[in-house]
Order: sequence, then C-alpha cells, then structure tokens
Amino acid sequence: MSALIYVVDTLLWLALFVVMVRLLLQLTRADFRNPLCQAIVRLSNPLIMPLRRVLPPIGKVDTASVVAVVLVATVKVALLLALADAVAPASPVVWVRAVLGEIARTLLWTYFYAIVLYALLSLIAPGGYSPLQSLLATLCEPVLRPIRRILPAVAGLDLSPLWAGIIIQALLILLREI
Repeated sequence: MSALIYVVDTLLWLALFVVMVRLLLQLTRADFRNPLCQAIVRLSNPLIMPLRRVLPPIGKVDTASVVAVVLVATVKVALLLALADAVAPASPVVWVRAVLGEIARTLLWTYFYAIVLYALLSLIAPGGYSPLQSLLATLCEPVLRPIRRILPAVAGLDLSPLWAGIIIQALLILLREI
C-alpha cells in the first residue's frame, strides 16, 4: 500500500508543480516563447483551458491557474488521506489549512530547487544562455533581488542563493511545526 501512496503522491506533486510553475511564470511575466515554458503550458492546458472558459481573469491574475492550483492540491490531500485510511477532517477549516499547507510546501520546495539549480548553472556556465537559465532567472530573480539589496556580494561572490535557501528551509520547518 505504501508503494501506491508513493506513486499517487509523486504524480499529484508533479501535477501540482506544473500548474504552480505555470501560475508563477504568468505572475513573473516570463517569456512564453521559451521551449520550457511552452512545455509547461502544453502540460497544464488540459486542466486550465476548461477552467479559463468559465473563470475570467481578475486584473492581471489568471484565476483559472489559481483555481487549478487549489483544485490539484485539494485532490492530492483528499486522495492521500483516503489511501492512508486516515480520518478525513470534518471541519472545513482543517481542509483549507491542509490544502494551503500543501500549496505552501510545494511553492517553497519549487523555489528552493529552482534557486539551487540557478546558482549551480551560474557557477558552471556564467554568462551563457540556455532556455533553462532564462526560465530560472525569471523565477528566481524576484526572490533573490531583495536579498542582494540587504547583503551585497562578498569579493565578487553572490551569496543571495545561500541566504534564500536558508530562509526557505526555515519557512519549511515553521510549516511543519504548524
């Protein structure tokens, strides 16, 4: 049974990751001509396009993408509770808290891995271009820029990814305790 839980958890995490990255790319105004962005759009279109027909955007926020993130997180929490034979929370507040916790954890882990990969790529091929570097720069720079303002580079070495990783891990620990 634990193998089934692992497979379902992994597949639903990947689905949540894809729709969340699509939302983040929209919020950071990524270049959707990038091949990786196009792949994310194609993977998430089966869920988002039907929602977009009934949910108009509010300002610059694509409500269909937001609803897709919440929907996938809710399905993930419900399925994992059902597979684990856990008692489903009766209170809507507990459901909302579990779903928001899942979204927050996925968002933090997404940014953690994106920042680590972005830092590694900048060390391996500084100044080079690849679709992945462009995508990661679009996602990571809004997080790293405020840290760089507070803590400038030391002897030409940018430590903002390190501090961002420490902050993200601290937030994940806080989420676990809540």
